[in-house]
Amino acid sequence: MKTNRSDFLDVGEVRLSAGTFAVLMLIAYLFVLAIRYIWVDWASGFPQFHWNGELMINTNDGYYWGEGARDILAGHHQPNDLSPVDQPIAMLTAFLARVLPLKFETIILWMPAVFGSLLVVPVMLIGRALRHDLLGFFAAMLAGIAWSYYNRTMVGYYDTDMLTIVFPTFVLWAIIQAFLTRKDDWAFGAALITLLYEWWYPSAVPLVAGFAGVALVYTVIFERNDAIGYRVAGYLFLAATPIAIGYKGALLVAAWALFRFSGKDLALRMTMLFLPVTLVVFALFGGFDPIWYQLKGYIFREGTTDVESNATLHFYAVSKTVREAGKIPFEIFADRISGHPITFVLATIGYVMLALRYRVMWLALPMVGLGFLAMAGGLRFTVYAVPVLALGIAYLALWFARRVAGSFGKDEQAEGKLEWIVTFVLLALVLYPNIRHVIAYKVPTVFDASEVKVLDRLHKTAGREDYVLAWWDYGYPIRYYSDVKTLIDGGKHTGDVNFPVSFALTRPELPSANMARLDTEYTESAYRTKRSGAYLEMMMADYNVSEPDAFLAMLDDVHFKLPAKSREVYYYLPFRMMGIFPTIEKFSDIDLTTGKERPLSAFYALPNFIVKGRTIVFGNGAAIDTQTGTLNLGNGQKQTLNRLVVTGYDRRGKLHVEQRVFDPGARYYAVLMKNYHRLLLMDRRAFESTYVQLFVLEHYDPKLFEPVILTPMAKVYRLKK
Repeated sequence: MKTNRSDFLDVGEVRLSAGTFAVLMLIAYLFVLAIRYIWVDWASGFPQFHWNGELMINTNDGYYWGEGARDILAGHHQPNDLSPVDQPIAMLTAFLARVLPLKFETIILWMPAVFGSLLVVPVMLIGRALRHDLLGFFAAMLAGIAWSYYNRTMVGYYDTDMLTIVFPTFVLWAIIQAFLTRKDDWAFGAALITLLYEWWYPSAVPLVAGFAGVALVYTVIFERNDAIGYRVAGYLFLAATPIAIGYKGALLVAAWALFRFSGKDLALRMTMLFLPVTLVVFALFGGFDPIWYQLKGYIFREGTTDVESNATLHFYAVSKTVREAGKIPFEIFADRISGHPITFVLATIGYVMLALRYRVMWLALPMVGLGFLAMAGGLRFTVYAVPVLALGIAYLALWFARRVAGSFGKDEQAEGKLEWIVTFVLLALVLYPNIRHVIAYKVPTVFDASEVKVLDRLHKTAGREDYVLAWWDYGYPIRYYSDVKTLIDGGKHTGDVNFPVSFALTRPELPSANMARLDTEYTESAYRTKRSGAYLEMMMADYNVSEPDAFLAMLDDVHFKLPAKSREVYYYLPFRMMGIFPTIEKFSDIDLTTGKERPLSAFYALPNFIVKGRTIVFGNGAAIDTQTGTLNLGNGQKQTLNRLVVTGYDRRGKLHVEQRVFDPGARYYAVLMKNYHRLLLMDRRAFESTYVQLFVLEHYDPKLFEPVILTPMAKVYRLKK
């Protein structure tokens, strides 16, 4: 270890042999992979988390990619089924399924952990570029298990996140190498890695453009007379330009060849032309559009969303219900990046010190900035700051340990041992809150086996061209297990497409049935005719109605004329939807002409209550007298229930429903679901909703619906219209 005590920020150098460095990298990789086994050990104890002899995945989006891989392996899929057969993750999964002697379910379960743990590689390479191999080693162990990174690359979190941070960290490493070595090959390499990153994750453009911009500013401030910085920026702007990757690759190779094989003077002159040309090309081809789109979507949010083409209607904005897109408190923000607010503050200080010691680390600002954007843009961004701040706190630990050891004398051997003891103790303290989080983070699988069993039965009943109407949370799993089409899903859920499904689930059966048929036929028609705009807007135009409320009122008419039926439509109604019923209702409880939200129906699903004789007691002294139907709200207010409904299953699994009507004109209805230990308190509108009638009560109009699968956890009905 080389030492320069005169430099306040110095932490020395640690240069290991290639073999020793490789062993350390393997240790770091196995460490972060082993930590991920904690969830497997816990989840394996629950039979309901297993299907086909394997643990199921724990992220909804994973079923989307799984559908694509499944269809690639099958060699076919249905037109307009939205299967992502052309997506990199699906192609990679299908390839692995062909070459590995493992079940498909095992591959998608473990892919995020196996590939996500690769983050240790670029982090350690950055440490090696800074001539301190242990800096990278310590940082890699933390980065690999930090809260937000672990959450998005744990076993079962089958999504593109498994490489979404690995690739830009590799890009950062190549950029740093380009500035440190002054070699054009590294700048070119950074651009090539960028192409791979964009191929894997098309939303990478804003971050890559950030790298290019910071590289340019860095060059102007620190190395304005060195051509390499301008070429790095030029390569990256070209790589980030929104044109076909093949064209960008060819242009990058041509540019690299010109610089590589030209004389020094000519290369310098070409550099001064290369950068402005690539920047202009980047702008002309819409390079700034994705950046503005991200800012508009996550920073400058709008309460309602206009339909994009010839919009005359306003719909509820999805971003208002997505937790990842909401503002988060500082404590959660800090926890997700470094494990604890204290370690986050120390990591931030450490990064600033690291950048002052190794100024090339200022080039990491785009990742840090994007991570800090989480304070306004939502927790999904925190993960970008993880590897950089991990390097920051690792550096701070090394720096502090060096100062502590140096204060205990001049014996270099003893001083060195003490330095490493202090470093390892600090590393353990930093790792502790993150490992504790991993142990406590007991995420269930997306569905349990009883729900998947329903979808497996539906797969045997429904055809591939049939549609299943369900909320978008369940779209991907339904398509994966049942091989059908859905109206909305985790990617197709803008306000205009959510409105008809929300309407169908939360309105009475007749308008629900009419809307379900309309939405299905207009969805397919739009695919065939390439007709654009909101489906509801198309319906109104075809029925020659200008007022949306007037059109919706028409759906409550038994004589409403529907388009010809082209396929079957099934309603998938799970018990778990009960918890989000008010959220679902928001998407159709809106004034479509103004975008103003309307009052929701009253709907409360209460899991905490006690039955004492004839009284049901719940929250803050509120109670229901089951004999008189008196609803005591606990604040001196008393009302009489419209009716009390009690549901329960017998030993054969048949639902029995008992009703007692108290006041037909009263507002509130109560439903005691004995087998679920749920007390539902709702108004007439919610009680008459299709979801409550079909799922909770199994009450349906036989002219409109036919039960197909009835289980306590999920129920499927076929639309007869």
